[in-house]
Amino acid sequence: MSASSAFVIDVTGITKRFGDKTVVNAIDLQVPRGEIFGFLGPNGSGKTTFIRMLCGLLTPDGGSGTCLGYDVLTQQAAIKRHVGYMTQRFSYYEDLSIRENLDFIARIYDISDRRAAVQRSLERLGLAQRSHQLAGELSGGWKQRLALAASLIHEPQLLLLDEPTAGVDPKARRDFWDEIHQLAADGLTVLITTHYMDEAERCHRLAYLAYGNLLTRGTLEEVLITARLTTWTVTGPGLRELAAALRRQPGVEQVVAFGNTLHVSGRDAALLDTAIAAVRDPQHEWTRVRSGLEDVFISLMDTAKDNFA
Repeated sequence: MSASSAFVIDVTGITKRFGDKTVVNAIDLQVPRGEIFGFLGPNGSGKTTFIRMLCGLLTPDGGSGTCLGYDVLTQQAAIKRHVGYMTQRFSYYEDLSIRENLDFIARIYDISDRRAAVQRSLERLGLAQRSHQLAGELSGGWKQRLALAASLIHEPQLLLLDEPTAGVDPKARRDFWDEIHQLAADGLTVLITTHYMDEAERCHRLAYLAYGNLLTRGTLEEVLITARLTTWTVTGPGLRELAAALRRQPGVEQVVAFGNTLHVSGRDAALLDTAIAAVRDPQHEWTRVRSGLEDVFISLMDTAKDNFA
């Protein structure tokens, strides 16, 4: 990366079309070195397509910019050499051992002193004791570690993670994120897509992409403030019937069950208060709360227009 560049990723107007459908629509993004940048959005929103354009696997149909100082339109081969990419699905050879898989990846990148590089990767991700185990015999969490080790073996400057923790247990997810934060502290830049709100909250900054359009971005606090969403919780009997009544009230944009509690949200605080007043009774306890990221996520999803509809 050029020393004069302040950003690892610096793109403007990046666009991708498939046929007559625009799946990534004129996205601007700047990400500084050492930042963990989280991408949120519904399935089919263009997150994976955008990531693939950044790492040189797809060529944008419009826009311009750089990744690691290389032009995303004309220098994709150079970008690939310096980027680690961990896909949604486990994509390594299940009939090879962990060590053999890593050695194979090291060969692809033509890494000098391959044996030492593989050993370092095994030790860093806690895989050394399992190095001879076949990849096909690993649990989801250990497959995740192998995939991360493989994406880091060539010491990339940028790590792109596409829903990396789907299907793994909570402890494996926590261990994974501890490792990601350590990598970022060491200067690695990470771009990650996730559907888990607790993971999104561990990112330095966030962006919400819905059906190709970038709807909001910023720190967690900035995203919550920008949403201008008012949320109340309500507990008590007959919540199913209460939810149905609330959904018929103007100003109520979403009613979502969280266990034995309903979250009731809307962007017009005064109109929402009026709607709640219309259904209040002594049986239910109402509390105004700070809107959470999941409340904002659902609100943005409900207001986004599906470009394939």
